[in-house]
Amino acid sequence: MVEKVLERVDGELDRSIDRLFDLLRIASISTDPAYKDDCRAAARWCADALAEIGFEASLRDTEGHPMVVGHAGRGQPGPHVLFYGHYDVQPPDPLELWETPPFEPRRAKSADGRDIIVARGASDDKGQLMTFLEAARAFGEVQGEIPLPVTVLLEGEEECGSRSLEPFLAANADELKADVALVCDTAMWDAETPAITSMLRGLLLEEVIVTAASRDLHSGMFGGPALNAIHMLALIVAGLHGEGGRVMVPGFYDGVGELPDEVRAQWDGLGFDEAKFLADIGLRAAAGEADRGVLEKLWSRPTCDVNGIIGGYTGEGSKTVIPAKASAKFSFRLVGDQDPVKMAENFRAFVRARLPDHCTAEFIRHGGDRAISFSLTGPCFEAARKGLADEFGRDAALIGCGGSIPIVGAFKRRLGMDSLLVGFALDDDRIHSPNEKYNLSSFRHGIRSWVRILDALKAIGRT
Repeated sequence: MVEKVLERVDGELDRSIDRLFDLLRIASISTDPAYKDDCRAAARWCADALAEIGFEASLRDTEGHPMVVGHAGRGQPGPHVLFYGHYDVQPPDPLELWETPPFEPRRAKSADGRDIIVARGASDDKGQLMTFLEAARAFGEVQGEIPLPVTVLLEGEEECGSRSLEPFLAANADELKADVALVCDTAMWDAETPAITSMLRGLLLEEVIVTAASRDLHSGMFGGPALNAIHMLALIVAGLHGEGGRVMVPGFYDGVGELPDEVRAQWDGLGFDEAKFLADIGLRAAAGEADRGVLEKLWSRPTCDVNGIIGGYTGEGSKTVIPAKASAKFSFRLVGDQDPVKMAENFRAFVRARLPDHCTAEFIRHGGDRAISFSLTGPCFEAARKGLADEFGRDAALIGCGGSIPIVGAFKRRLGMDSLLVGFALDDDRIHSPNEKYNLSSFRHGIRSWVRILDALKAIGRT
């Protein structure tokens, strides 16, 4: 029967693309209040699409943008799964770098001759979430309904911090709890090789404001004896990394373990080209810990980065000023059992220890979450692995992700639920950048993969 569903997917592909284009035309920019109505329109579009394919779907208001919840397959055998995606997108700026308007989706050819879809949200995350909805549609059209119990949760604030998500999960835990979450907001290994993301780094965001003098000073009248806040901040930043790229914050490596041999061997077998990876971003040599490979640094090692520095005069021309204040924003990517709260305490102590008594530091925390890893065994994992292998004719790569996906931690904390991270984006999709694209092959394979995964999941009992 699954072959008939797959035939339906291929026969309806052009109409699936048309439906994706309808969603892509909605400028659901969540961070900008001017687009509040567009975000609601996108939520309504998703709820209507779910209802059209047999889900009991509703739009749920929050203090921010609405959630969309849908249920189908009640009473069906197999595990209950929760599919998560987000309908909001990043701002398209700078607009002048787009080849065509960002909310006028189009089909085009990439530089390597592949068929692509170009629009803001094509890959992140409208194209991804539509792979699942179109798979559910194909099941409904062929079999009458989806083959196992499914809940769909689509949010509209992923691109601006997901402020409403945890309160919504807490308030609706009984309705949303499932056996496993399916998260389609990740990438493939390459255009021909699917992937299951097995670990995510955590994140700590800190801002530091250093104050020296009581006011900005004239560099001719006070230069020399007056302490410069930028100089102090620069010394702190310079001291964060030591010989061999190690981070010098005391206790920084507490909770950091070594990569298991079997995982290292699997990563080594991926054929990752470090030189090409660096060349593609205009670099010739890797930074960071000198004794670690690039993939290990990206996926399983902690980092400390300064993301921005502000201080003094930054306008046109010059101004002879000694700034009284300077600030910097820092991000820490966490792994293993690193604790973001303890990390923040250690970082703040590191900064204070380098300031003279008459210089002060103010700290602002912008959020944090622990790293998370997933079991590579169990029936749901095996079902996903089988479905992807059947679709692509090769085993899925088991990869890490250097970024963070807060929803995964929220599912674990609030619902006690593990996640399967299966996505069909590519590294060159230009997400968050002008001319975002999604390979047409990613869209097609994504729909077909969910058909196969859902078919494999229905064969196992409730977990």
